[in-house]
Amino acid sequence: MPVEVPRNFKLLQELEDGEKGNCEFGVSYGLWDPEDMSLTTWRGGILGPDNTAFEGRFFECKIVCGPNYPKQAPSICFIHKVNMNCVDGSGNVTSKLGFLSAWNPATGNLNQVLAAIRREMASSSNKGKSQPAEGTTY
Repeated sequence: MPVEVPRNFKLLQELEDGEKGNCEFGVSYGLWDPEDMSLTTWRGGILGPDNTAFEGRFFECKIVCGPNYPKQAPSICFIHKVNMNCVDGSGNVTSKLGFLSAWNPATGNLNQVLAAIRREMASSSNKGKSQPAEGTTY
C-alpha cells in the first residue's frame, strides 16, 4: 500500500521546487498570491515550443489545487487565449489532456501537468493550429 502524503506537505514541496526553478524546460509555476497560506491558487507559465504556432509566446495559466489535491488533479485554466484540442472555449484544460485523465496522486505534480500541456502544444494535432492574437485573454 503506497504512503499517502498530506496535501500541504506535497504542496510545500511543489512551492519549493517552483521557487528554486526545479521545473522542466519551458514551464514555471508559483503561488498566485504569496500570502495564500492554503496553497490553493497557483500561477503557471508555459513557453510555446519551437517550430509550432505557439513559438515565441508565453501562456499564463491559473491552477487551482482543491481540498482533495493530490487525490484529485488540479484544475487549470488559461489566462491567455489558446487554441488546443484539450482546452475548452473558456480556457479550461479538459480531461482530453491524457495526463489529467490518467492522474496519479502518488506521482502527479504541477511541474508534470504544465510540461504535459507544453508537450501537447507540440503534438501533431495542435502544433499547426492557428492561434488567437497574442495577448488576448478569456
